[in-house]
Amino acid sequence: MPSPALSAAPELPPARTGPAPGSRLGRIDAAVHLGFAVLMVASVVRYVMRHSAQDNQLVLALAAAACALYAVIAVLAQRRRPWAVWMFVLVAVWAVLVVSAPSFAWCSFALFFLCRIAFTGTVAYAAAGATAAATAAGLFRLSDGSDLAMLLGPLAVGVLLTLIYDRIEHDAAEQRRLHHEVSLAQGQLAASERRAGTIAERERVSREIHDTVTQGLASSLLLLEAANRAWPEPASRQDLRQASELLRRNLSDTRSLVHELASPGLDASPLPDALLQAASQYVPDARLLVTGEPRAVPAEVRHTLLRVVQSAAANIKLHASADTTTITLGFLPDAVTLDIYDDGTGFDPAAVAPPSDAGGYGLRAMRQRVEQLGGVFSVESAPGEGTVVAAQLPAKGEK
Repeated sequence: MPSPALSAAPELPPARTGPAPGSRLGRIDAAVHLGFAVLMVASVVRYVMRHSAQDNQLVLALAAAACALYAVIAVLAQRRRPWAVWMFVLVAVWAVLVVSAPSFAWCSFALFFLCRIAFTGTVAYAAAGATAAATAAGLFRLSDGSDLAMLLGPLAVGVLLTLIYDRIEHDAAEQRRLHHEVSLAQGQLAASERRAGTIAERERVSREIHDTVTQGLASSLLLLEAANRAWPEPASRQDLRQASELLRRNLSDTRSLVHELASPGLDASPLPDALLQAASQYVPDARLLVTGEPRAVPAEVRHTLLRVVQSAAANIKLHASADTTTITLGFLPDAVTLDIYDDGTGFDPAAVAPPSDAGGYGLRAMRQRVEQLGGVFSVESAPGEGTVVAAQLPAKGEK
């Protein structure tokens, strides 16, 4: 039975805004236009075969006008030009045509969707309703007013298609909303990751500066102060030499930090030698013990061990007043351990002041370094009983 609308909508963009023709319904527009053309030809042939030439003139003129208007709308939509006004004219012409010649009711299919695409709100419902009403009137006239189904059928189908179309539009709008929310969330996540990366990088650089520049300058300052107090005794010259050497190493570490955030001089030697050299910068008489079979470890593990030793040795020089410092490096099958013991004054780990401009970054930096690589860090100490700084890092070794 003829109905005022069809199951597919032509893909023409909203005339009120003029978006790209593929923005609403994909590539179905060509199929709908082709279907309209085929149904129009079939309707014209059917009408001509059933009516005289005198009756054909007005109807064929209206059909030609409807085809021309449809073509104009399709072209304007393709070129992203406004076409809503033309749609009003097409609906008016089509209403007269379908009432005059119900044979063209089949071609009402595309008009319903064109109305919904061209207009929004009440205007869209009115235009689509006018198309359905005109089709119903034409079919009811065709039955000589005797078939109520011809009147109610197109109206019922029009209501059904309106509900379906509204549901499709609602789902599409919801999908666009969700897509926007996902895009927004992704943008926020990316910004959060950038902020987290910036914070992590700042913390990493602060640890590097603390373990190299800050510790080296503090130790050099102690040596220079000792030399000043002992001047001109021979011991002051020894302090000055040590301070000069420490400053040279500190300068080298600073340059390395600027370029690579690493210590090439230490990284080039075997790990035990590098650890002992790092500790000797601050505690010249430090001893090193090695347990297990020495092997190469990943670069990030090596770098962390070096920085822990540097920071711990600097703390010993600055605060411990120790006579003995022993570093124990242990190689386990899947890990490497590091213990730094001194017999100095010791302290209460629970009472350590939080980081500030005056210092307090050493233990925190060491712990962060070790834990970021999945290791375990601990400090055992008590006033008057010395200190043990211990770390264990996963390291299967490099083959």
